[in-house]
Amino acid sequence: MTPTTWLRVVLGLWPLLAGAQTQKFATQFRADAPEVPAAVRAPAVAPPWTGAEAGPVAGLREFARERSGAIWLGNDAGAARFDPTATHRWDRWQYFAGRRWLADDAVQAIVVDERAPPKTVWVRTRSGVARWEWRPLTLAQKAQAFEDRIDARHVRHGMVGSTRLHVAGDLSTSVTHDNDNDGLWTAMYLGAEAFRFAATKEPAARVRARRSLDLLMRLEEITGIPGFPARSFVSVTEPKPKDGEWHPTADGRWLWKGDTSSDEMVGHYYAYARYYDLVADEAEKVAIRRVVARITDHLIRNDYNLVDLDGQPTRWGVWGEAYFQTEEGKYEAPLRCLELLSFLKTAHHLTGDAKYAAAYDDRVRRGYAEQMRHYRRWPGGGEINFSDDELAYLSYDPLLRYEREPKLRAIYVEGLAFTWQQIQPDLNPLWNFISAASGAGPLTPALRDDARRTLERIPVDLISWTVKNAHRRDLTRHTDRDRFEKPQLTAVLAPDERPIAKWNANPYVPDGGAGGTSEDDGAFFLLPYWMGRYHGWIQD
Repeated sequence: MTPTTWLRVVLGLWPLLAGAQTQKFATQFRADAPEVPAAVRAPAVAPPWTGAEAGPVAGLREFARERSGAIWLGNDAGAARFDPTATHRWDRWQYFAGRRWLADDAVQAIVVDERAPPKTVWVRTRSGVARWEWRPLTLAQKAQAFEDRIDARHVRHGMVGSTRLHVAGDLSTSVTHDNDNDGLWTAMYLGAEAFRFAATKEPAARVRARRSLDLLMRLEEITGIPGFPARSFVSVTEPKPKDGEWHPTADGRWLWKGDTSSDEMVGHYYAYARYYDLVADEAEKVAIRRVVARITDHLIRNDYNLVDLDGQPTRWGVWGEAYFQTEEGKYEAPLRCLELLSFLKTAHHLTGDAKYAAAYDDRVRRGYAEQMRHYRRWPGGGEINFSDDELAYLSYDPLLRYEREPKLRAIYVEGLAFTWQQIQPDLNPLWNFISAASGAGPLTPALRDDARRTLERIPVDLISWTVKNAHRRDLTRHTDRDRFEKPQLTAVLAPDERPIAKWNANPYVPDGGAGGTSEDDGAFFLLPYWMGRYHGWIQD
């Protein structure tokens, strides 16, 4: 065993072996379509399920068995696959319902075809037939499919984001639109492409990363306020959005969206750091230094507030001590202190300007580092805000890459390790990878398996189909509702059984979706995938 191999084993950094996995693909047909086998055209007689494990819904009937021993069941509430040999809860019972899988949930026949790969399951319902195929697909091939989709449908003036579908489920009716967090979502996509370029040196990754870099710089330039990035912008030839604060540019060709939030600022600093370290040539580094200096100078000049066109701080762009004296600010202080210290440390790393190191040291003396200890340590467990977790992780990442002073680093690592321990049940590959890369602990075999499973089970189809799981009897409800008063589960479902959502959403909510009227871009998959590839934790 080589020293490098020994070190990887000791630290728990053995690569995820991401060979060809099977990915589920669903296609819908009319019952009389020529592709549909005769055996599934008519309703079938199926005996009631009498197994010891009751399954997700009552009244299941057994329609088919695979050679492996897995059993296919169904009723008027959808279909289920039971694998008595599986040990992981995501694999033992799989539930198929809603438009992601079926034209309607009234299952009348199921036929399994294992004569040749890919394994195919045909499901007859009241209004049609679904074909599900288990196709071999590496994570690299899946990532490429997501990259192609983004280029085809999800780039608007350089911004990467979700699209609307004028006709539910019909991708030919896809249109791009503005979003409050266009900067943040594009920043996370840039991070994915930066890791991709660093891991592979593929020219296409550099082109995509640079496109996103140009967009972030454009968001800062378009406002005319040095150091103040817009949330988004639209051309005056596009339909004017109905929500938010919109301002015209001096040339009258664009409208930019103000009231910029901490989400955007976290995304900008994170993306500039990733591009600078992993992609940038010297000319690009100079440009990044300039824009980061302007943004940081704006914050310092305004007592660590993000000041909009009206001369007032934005609703969520506040990081100063006066804010921490308010009732809201006392709650927000741990996360805001983490964010600001990350901003200042990143600015010093990128620019080398001593004034940012001095500002950072001043905030540390004023207790910002100590405040960070309290993140997620709320009395009684507190309110869980998954969007805050995303902001915390994207702030911890550069902060712990650049901070080397032992005492401060110990405070930061201890805080991150506590947070990681709290959210490990989320089975989130991005949080696992950032935690391990930042020194919060080893990526154990169990955590590597969590990351792999989640990446594999994220569906290729990212249409926002409505998903319902609250009625299932194989799930345990949490006693508390979430911050939006929605019911929660005690354990996360597999990604292909829950609503499509980015990492800032609550993965414990059983129901959701938008009736197939939008499509996610999939950058939430690409960032942990390419980060894992860069660190050697995923190998394709």
